[in-house]
Amino acid sequence: MLQLLPQSSPAADEPAIKTAPDRAYVRLAAQIQALVAQGEFAVGGRLPAERALAERFEVSRTALREAIIALELQGVVEVRGGSGIYVCEPKPGVARLPVAQEAGAGPFELLRARSLIESEIAALAATTRTDADLDRIFEALTTMRDQVSDKSANEAADRRFHLYIAQSTGNSVLLATVTSMWDQARGPIWDKIEQHFHTQALRQASQEDHQRIFSALVAGDAHAARQAMRAHLERVIGEFAQGWR
Repeated sequence: MLQLLPQSSPAADEPAIKTAPDRAYVRLAAQIQALVAQGEFAVGGRLPAERALAERFEVSRTALREAIIALELQGVVEVRGGSGIYVCEPKPGVARLPVAQEAGAGPFELLRARSLIESEIAALAATTRTDADLDRIFEALTTMRDQVSDKSANEAADRRFHLYIAQSTGNSVLLATVTSMWDQARGPIWDKIEQHFHTQALRQASQEDHQRIFSALVAGDAHAARQAMRAHLERVIGEFAQGWR
């Protein structure tokens, strides 16, 4: 008689995957919000510069950027491009709630993951893509160019471009992974960071990045495809970490 073996449990030293990890930016936002409540940062006053805050809390400037955006969504601070970050006057009779944690990853966490994963996918795609794959990728590329002034249409074509590259590897797990990462790029924090930093100039620069990726795929150059994809996503991270607009 066939006996079923007991299911093995994870090893004690195996890292646990949390379904809702305590995001660094959420903890940091809570710390800043507490200092506002204590009066260290006065209402109407300007917060210290981002560099000074990052050094004080011993965090990266990107983690601080996400925390500030989370506080802006809560109405705790107001970001004034070219001027600074100011503490807002509380609304009468309205208690300030703790900063909410979004279900997905923070913008910079997700972009860094994309940089690592999609760079290798592009390298693989350069060796596996077919002419039909290149036709699909080219359609997305030309639509992005034609719709550079239409943020919504440009973004939809951008998504297709990246998904078609993953699809051209012939690996359904890689396609599902890229699809999942794109699906996570939604929510209030993403909307706010795009409000501050997503411009037509950024879309134009991305168009040039995508052209370099496509050229490497056409040439079947895995190294160039990897480098072009990494440079593209690292540039986006850099743009989102620039001064406030």
